[in-house]
Amino acid sequence: MYKVEAIVREEKLEDVKEALVEEDIRGMTISQVMGCGVQMGFTELVRGNEIAVNMIPKIKFEILVSNEVWRDRAIEAIRRAAWTGEPGDGKIFAYYVDTALRIRTAERNEEAVTPTDEEGARDHNRRQKKTDELNRKK
Repeated sequence: MYKVEAIVREEKLEDVKEALVEEDIRGMTISQVMGCGVQMGFTELVRGNEIAVNMIPKIKFEILVSNEVWRDRAIEAIRRAAWTGEPGDGKIFAYYVDTALRIRTAERNEEAVTPTDEEGARDHNRRQKKTDELNRKK
């Protein structure tokens, strides 16, 4: 399993969300965060005074996926949707996840991050078929 984290511009929230859903990636956590990159923010004129704005509002996406294929699909969907070509577009990080636990059922690892209801199971089976198809193409 992998956790994909992305920090993107606030105005790209809906674009990134839609891009992930188009890839059949539906489970995500989204937070409002503040931060700055290498450029350390920007300066702004306020009533004739130059003010340094170091912490910029951003959106953070956190997504847990079952394997490398879905990790790469999530990363590419976010990259495409968040890109403007200007400084401040954001960053994407991916981490290997050793353990996941669904508190309600005590299911672990991949079972903990896949749907459990009948409709969700159908969606998971459709995603699994897509994963198998992508793996065959490699």
